[in-house]
Amino acid sequence: MRALPDRYLTPLDVADLLGVPIETVYQWRRKRTGPRGFRVGRHLRYDPADVRAWVESLMEGAAA
Repeated sequence: MRALPDRYLTPLDVADLLGVPIETVYQWRRKRTGPRGFRVGRHLRYDPADVRAWVESLMEGAAA
């Protein structure tokens, strides 16, 4: 995964970063299986540290 920016990520940023369709990011949110997100008003944002931790947890699970 490339370096994460020093700002909160939009769903489109997360999709682009992980190389998945934007709808996949929204499905993860609905199913509560993806990285933890939060709302700023009506806008969904992701903390880069949470995204990294989520990806690392997937990698640890795959290595087991």
